[in-house]
Amino acid sequence: MAEIYRPTKAEVDLDAIARNLRMIRRSAGDPMVIAVVKANGYGHGAAEVAQKTLENGAEMLAVATPDEALHLRSAGIDADILVMGASPVSFIPAAQKNGIILTAYSIEWIQQAAAVSGEFRVHLKVDTGMGRIGIQPAEAEEALALLQRTPFRLEGIFTHFATADTADSPLFREQVAKFKEVLKKTGDGLMVHASNSAAALLHPEVSFDAVRAGIAMYGINPSGYVESELGSPLQPALTLSTEVIHVKKLPAGSPVSYGATYRTEQDEWIGTLPIGYADGLLRALQGQDVLVRGERVPIVGRICMDQCMVRLPREIKPGTPAVLLGMQGDERIRAEEWAERLGTIPYEIPCMLTARIPRFIR
Repeated sequence: MAEIYRPTKAEVDLDAIARNLRMIRRSAGDPMVIAVVKANGYGHGAAEVAQKTLENGAEMLAVATPDEALHLRSAGIDADILVMGASPVSFIPAAQKNGIILTAYSIEWIQQAAAVSGEFRVHLKVDTGMGRIGIQPAEAEEALALLQRTPFRLEGIFTHFATADTADSPLFREQVAKFKEVLKKTGDGLMVHASNSAAALLHPEVSFDAVRAGIAMYGINPSGYVESELGSPLQPALTLSTEVIHVKKLPAGSPVSYGATYRTEQDEWIGTLPIGYADGLLRALQGQDVLVRGERVPIVGRICMDQCMVRLPREIKPGTPAVLLGMQGDERIRAEEWAERLGTIPYEIPCMLTARIPRFIR
């Protein structure tokens, strides 16, 4: 990596990811684990996370797009990779060349792909209630019949649960029942997988042959309900930090940042951090706490593209470390906290940190 001059950075603890992976596997009843490293490993670094998970019990990788699969191959990853999203038929020759497993997700796709010469590997996706890609259960017999023809090498079948992270969900039970009905038509020999992180952690009875370890592998809870049901906590793997680069004492009534949405109520020490919405610190995070010297200090005024300001309890020196996600002293700020303020899910938080933030992966 080239020398970095700005203090803003994301540090990724691969050992934490390995520990979370082992916890997911134990909770699921020790099935095969498919490590999901889509979206650049949920913002943590796809190739590095992939290698670490393979060294710690994962037996397959999963991504969302063909390009993500090729990125892993170019990084020297030779394990099985499943592209869970839709791949154009034009990608099949590249999949054949690189040993990449594709998702057969519709009758139309299967019919188009059947015209390709040479064998290639597929898993069949069944839409049991998510409403995204996947054949309908009623189409299973037709899809399976088509897939028996060359050039397909059908190796697996899977579905995705929409509400596994909620308590006592009728839809979850309905999806399980529909998927089991489809499995009665497939015969033996296929790898069966359905569980995402939430289902792997809470529903070992539907682990089947393999589970897909996604968000929980990175130490982020799929939902508050899942967190409340866990016997031991997940360990967040990512720390987002920077430094206070400028400190000033502003008199009462002084405006701070665009629009003057914040004015000091008394004489206040204001610190500037070199991170802003171009880095993924969205403007809606105004008011969010940051850790400085192990204390929570709020972001005040509107977050700028490249900088933001915090209200300090006292004068500190420029160069003092600040943590936006992660632990400092006895305090921790988690992705779940950002998500609550933004009115979204914690999955979004690491994914929205932009490429301008360098990742230091250890």
